[in-house]
Amino acid sequence: MNALDILKARGFIKQTVFEDELNKILDSEKISFYVGFDPTADSLHIGHYIPVMAMAWMQRCGHRPIALFGGGTGMIGDPSGRSDLRAMLTKEQIAHNVDCFKKQMSRFIDFEGENAALMVNNGDWLLDLNYVDFLRDIGVYFSVNRMLTAECYKARMEKGLTFLEFNYMLMQGYDFLRLYQDYGCILELGGDDQWSNMLAGEDLIRRKLQKPAFAATCTLLLTSEGKKMGKTSKGALWLDENKTSPYDFYQYFRNVEDVKVAECMRLLTFMELDEIAELTAHNDERMNAAKERLAFEVTKLVHGEEKALAAQKQAKGAFGGNAEDMPSVEVDKTEFVPDIMVAAGVAKSKSDARTLISGGGVIINEEKLVGLTLPKDVFDKGEFILHKGKKAHVRIIFKK
Repeated sequence: MNALDILKARGFIKQTVFEDELNKILDSEKISFYVGFDPTADSLHIGHYIPVMAMAWMQRCGHRPIALFGGGTGMIGDPSGRSDLRAMLTKEQIAHNVDCFKKQMSRFIDFEGENAALMVNNGDWLLDLNYVDFLRDIGVYFSVNRMLTAECYKARMEKGLTFLEFNYMLMQGYDFLRLYQDYGCILELGGDDQWSNMLAGEDLIRRKLQKPAFAATCTLLLTSEGKKMGKTSKGALWLDENKTSPYDFYQYFRNVEDVKVAECMRLLTFMELDEIAELTAHNDERMNAAKERLAFEVTKLVHGEEKALAAQKQAKGAFGGNAEDMPSVEVDKTEFVPDIMVAAGVAKSKSDARTLISGGGVIINEEKLVGLTLPKDVFDKGEFILHKGKKAHVRIIFKK
């Protein structure tokens, strides 16, 4: 099996162009390929995870990954999937975010060795472009009629698509051309919502240079309802432990839908396909063991084995009733439970907490909470176990 075969077998590949031609190349030689990242935050999130894993599998097959960071395009913002204009970033913010990305990506791909991954910043060529020269050299290959049919622009047409954003496709296409010329890169990988932009680069190389170039999109991680996975009560599922703790990260995957466990294992871990099939063969209580394995493997990849073991121990403590092992949070001393729940991260807001309490979904130690304040004995002790529903259990400790 070549690299593309492996990715397809594990469910990564959603769309490709000139697939037969690409397969022949991958059967006989090693290539350079790239994935683009907009450094709009100081951490990767679960939406980046699948393209990063695809890079890791490609590298394991001997191919060279290029992580392209949008130091130039990040100053415009990708309109794909957006209903509004993205916030503009400074050069300093982008540089900081790129440094953070590299540290996280180093857990998945190797930046040293024979086919070491490269980090490239498109600001190196985009920020000093001569606009007239760019239009004459690159703009001539783009049809406005065709661009307006792209999904990344369609959604913005009603609310207003700025000319600033309209340039994004040209710039991403130019990125691929530059990577082809500078590094011999012939393949772009990316999320399926990037398909239109990716085709622009592949088409530009074929039309301008008459050379082979390819694009392949990775599937998006979706719930059974078709919504993007990775949204929690606290927001996005980040790979930075300061934004999403290893315990919360572990718990997210421990609680995924049964029908999504096998898919998550194929996409988010390096587990063998035979083992995945065996672990997820039974749609009954045995799926709990598969979920625990999934949560551990993913947390180990992102945060390391030590923190994955600690998260696993905390989870067993929380659900087994062992207060010493369950996750704990220090909060300011107050008898008002909605404040405590927000501070502990188990409620989005005070109004959300009130709704949970009035619905009988909050238990303090072993007693269902009635009203919005702690019992006096619990408040005086300064430490208790807060249960929110069946899935959130946390030890609350008042700050001294």
